[in-house]
Amino acid sequence: MTGAAVQAWADLAADVLNGNRRALARAITAVENDAVVAAEILGRLYPRSGNARVIGITGPPGAGKSTLVDGLAKACRARGQSVGIIAVDPTSPFSGGAILGDRIRMADLSLDAGVFVRSMATRGSLGGLSRRTSDVVKIMDAAGMAMIFVETVGVGQSEMDVVQTADTTVVVLMPGMGDGVQAMKAGILEAGDVFAVNKADHAGTDLLLADLDAMLALAPPGARRAPICSTVAAEGRGVVELLSAIDAHGDWLRQGDELARRRAKGARYEVFALIEDRIRRDVLGDRHAAGWFDGLIAAVARRDIDPYAAVAELLAEHDAGRKRGWRSVAGG
Repeated sequence: MTGAAVQAWADLAADVLNGNRRALARAITAVENDAVVAAEILGRLYPRSGNARVIGITGPPGAGKSTLVDGLAKACRARGQSVGIIAVDPTSPFSGGAILGDRIRMADLSLDAGVFVRSMATRGSLGGLSRRTSDVVKIMDAAGMAMIFVETVGVGQSEMDVVQTADTTVVVLMPGMGDGVQAMKAGILEAGDVFAVNKADHAGTDLLLADLDAMLALAPPGARRAPICSTVAAEGRGVVELLSAIDAHGDWLRQGDELARRRAKGARYEVFALIEDRIRRDVLGDRHAAGWFDGLIAAVARRDIDPYAAVAELLAEHDAGRKRGWRSVAGG
């Protein structure tokens, strides 16, 4: 990276810290698209982050997460807090970008200067978030957002990445999903710090509330009991009460060392993810090793070689190439 480029990113980071919304948008785009630039920008913004409350909103598709986030953002604005919203949408099979359904539902928030909404595409990530979500959280945090809501894509039981990113995770459920216990298993109970039963005006709400209460009663003795809130987000009912439950969890986190413990765990998770990403880019970006990759994949598909042996062969060829002086396209 040239000296002029480094200065340009330094100027952009300074503008983000000064609250320039256009700079904020440009910084997020740059971080999404280029890992080298992400390191440059985050290196300047990271020391100024860590002040925002980060709230994860997760749950199955159709539960009304976007409408609930819209209501929570408005409730935060009513008490004078600035709000950042990261809405992770499915990746478009045509453009590779976010489908933007969540941003469409929050269109009126875009008129509020105290709210910044950003849609992100999953780009193949399977944990409910984009690989760059945590970076975007830090950029919004450094820009002075007091509350940052991270809404997952809504892929179901596997989207647990949000737990590593958020201080408080809200699990949104709705009646009529079929087997309520099935919808709540596979880690989702452990993920939830607050539960919201949305669309509570629909049939089956009482049964879902009873099932959820019974499941939460199985928590170990002395463990914190996650509250359950009933909401009808489309009508604004229960949203203020849900925000109060989120605030109460934040107060609980700050009473001891739980907030520091969670953020340390999240930092560990993020560093490991970056190591994996760097290795992937370094190996597959190698001009020589990349030439082997498609052939190895074809050999694995034909059952000529097993996946473990293919990886060992690829890494061995990559290491040999590095010793001979070949450089990685990824800059490793």
